[in-house]
Amino acid sequence: MGITLGEVFPNFEADSTIGKLKFHDWLGNSWGVLFSHPRDFTPVCTTELGRVIQLEGDFKKRGVKLIALSCDNVADHKEWSEDVKCLSGVKGDMPYPIIADETRELAVKLGMVDPDERTSTGMPLTCRAVFIIGPDKKLKLSILYPATTGRNFSEILRVIDSLQLTAQKKVATPADWQPGDRCMVVPGVSAEEAKTLFPNMEVKAVPSGKGYLRYTPQPK
Repeated sequence: MGITLGEVFPNFEADSTIGKLKFHDWLGNSWGVLFSHPRDFTPVCTTELGRVIQLEGDFKKRGVKLIALSCDNVADHKEWSEDVKCLSGVKGDMPYPIIADETRELAVKLGMVDPDERTSTGMPLTCRAVFIIGPDKKLKLSILYPATTGRNFSEILRVIDSLQLTAQKKVATPADWQPGDRCMVVPGVSAEEAKTLFPNMEVKAVPSGKGYLRYTPQPK
């Protein structure tokens, strides 16, 4: 199973470190990032969740809620959270909840099972998945990483900046774009409309003679 871009994200109910929650109610009108990890009390996972604690303020500034998930139980999540907070160097409570998916029901439904990673008893584990969900509850982006590769959460922030910008403006962000860089006018905008919307637009000449490489300063 799994979920494709543009689909409404499942409104699942689950146990978590903040109690039982219903996903759409928890998300409200915010953007959300649901990210899974293979196992509590493991090295790469600890660095990842610790890094997310360090960046939590940056996600909050963008109106993004965070929620983690693995196949461990709530008690393990709570105990392990102390290690995660210690590594992060940030004091205070855990700033986001962790879902307990012991039955693997969510892992299967969302296509997060890693076929190469199993417990000592042969039970499958979750991969390092990232789902970005919009305020309309639809999936905007998904990325799957193997257990051996930790995620770059600064890149996740960059992607959110792109998604939020392009949801409001008729632009797309090119390769290696960073906030403040030039954007591309999307193909669906006519030449006349582009001149009105983007008066500082520049068209890059290419051998084909087609004027599709239309650059514009990032819209406000």
